[in-house]
Amino acid sequence: MKIYGDRISGNCLKVKWTADHLGIPYEWIDVDILAGETRTPEFLAMNAFGQVPTVELDDGRHLAQSNAIILHLAEGSALVPEDAYARARMHEYLFWEQYSHEPYIAVCRFQHHYLKTPLADLDKEKVERGYRALDTMDGWLADGGFLVGDAVSCADIGLVAYTRWAHEGGFELKPYTRVRAWIGRVEAALGIGD
Repeated sequence: MKIYGDRISGNCLKVKWTADHLGIPYEWIDVDILAGETRTPEFLAMNAFGQVPTVELDDGRHLAQSNAIILHLAEGSALVPEDAYARARMHEYLFWEQYSHEPYIAVCRFQHHYLKTPLADLDKEKVERGYRALDTMDGWLADGGFLVGDAVSCADIGLVAYTRWAHEGGFELKPYTRVRAWIGRVEAALGIGD
């Protein structure tokens, strides 16, 4: 398998962490999104969306969208709960991440940390909605465990990627003690650090 990704992208790292955790061999191919490498004819032939991550499976087929990829890789593993309701909850968190978390926290991070947009110039609605996402997550984590059950799942991988870097988008994580403790638990379970 080949993973086409940019290491500054939390969405790409979700795929890397999932493959690493499951011991799935792969070749990492660096794609510099800031240099426009996802817009080349060769890349667009693999992924018409022009986005990373993109994987080329062992049989030559391509798959895009980080959460779809991690679910595919994790099929049949402990990262996907056996219980149907718990599995549905995992999907619920992954859909929520792409609609109510990533568009705010990840976008603010990209604009501030990589495009050097001053914090004061970030879209105030994006900042407000990013904090709302963190508030929501802090409430979910009241039991001190993982998002679904008592073990790490694809839901945790999907949400930890940009949450752990929220400070790079100007989000203050200090008040979110539950979120910070959860980040530590997920990092330990996956064996990841900075």
